[in-house]
Amino acid sequence: MIKFNVRLAFIASVLVATLFGCNSGQSSSTSNSRIPQRFVAVTQIVEHPSLDATREGIKDELAAAGLKAGDSLKWEWESAQGNPSTATQIASKFAGENPDVVVAIATPSAQASVAIVRNIPVIFTAVTDPIGAKLVNNLEKPGGLVTGVTDLSPLDKQLDLIQEITPTVKRLGVIYNAGEANSVSLIELLKTEATKRGLTVIEATANRSSDVATSARSLVGKVEAIYIPTDNTIVSALESVIQVGIDNKIPVYAGDTDSVKRGAMAGLSFNYYQVGRQTGKLVLRVLNGESPGNIPVESVEKLELFINPKSATAMGVKIPDSVLKKADKRIE
Repeated sequence: MIKFNVRLAFIASVLVATLFGCNSGQSSSTSNSRIPQRFVAVTQIVEHPSLDATREGIKDELAAAGLKAGDSLKWEWESAQGNPSTATQIASKFAGENPDVVVAIATPSAQASVAIVRNIPVIFTAVTDPIGAKLVNNLEKPGGLVTGVTDLSPLDKQLDLIQEITPTVKRLGVIYNAGEANSVSLIELLKTEATKRGLTVIEATANRSSDVATSARSLVGKVEAIYIPTDNTIVSALESVIQVGIDNKIPVYAGDTDSVKRGAMAGLSFNYYQVGRQTGKLVLRVLNGESPGNIPVESVEKLELFINPKSATAMGVKIPDSVLKKADKRIE
């Protein structure tokens, strides 16, 4: 009887050891699994090619530094679908999730984030006028927990291009959302620069994407060319402006190069993917311990010229050889 009990005890001890060995293995596996080390939350006012390219550039810059989404990086992205109220809701959501950094793409999302996300670094990008938008008080010394990259359009060089391709233009139409602070600032600068050249700017506003076509048609007969600034609302409905340009033989110029791919005749601007890579470098500096308030707001220097000869022909314009030769890209 004693021998039998000893044998049972031995068997039981083996079973217990085996069970604990299995559990130990599972625990070790869990502890070795890679948990995201950093949390970057990205808010974007609307989806369109330039802003999407900016977002991808940020993500790729972080990946190049070893922070890969789903591995060493928790990456969360939300689009406000063009609605500032939704941008505010996204900012509130991110504030509650306590990420390491909030990245805000475009002015409305940046304004919402800076207003709501109080104790978390905010890096903005694709913002025309950070001071006018009340994101920072000083570009060199932003202070607080905010810095970023401004994409103020090179208006002087863009007007040079318009006058080189279409020298007879005297009245330039511009469509923008008067509710976007970046657009209001940009149009004021545009009018100042245009006046120096003897050009008159004719304004048309659209507060919603659905209003853009009507605003474009209101310029017919009043202008010899249309300029589309880096306005999120207008760019999201760009095709309706392009159609007005084709139907009425009015050349349409863009403040960004991605819009040239969609049908604008020409555009001199930044490579927004590279803007994203530049922004990603700022994010990395903050993640590595630098205070955003000590990092100067950066501008973008390198420009690219995109030409769409097919659209130009459809709008009744022949692109001069001098412009074609210096184009960085022709959209065929």
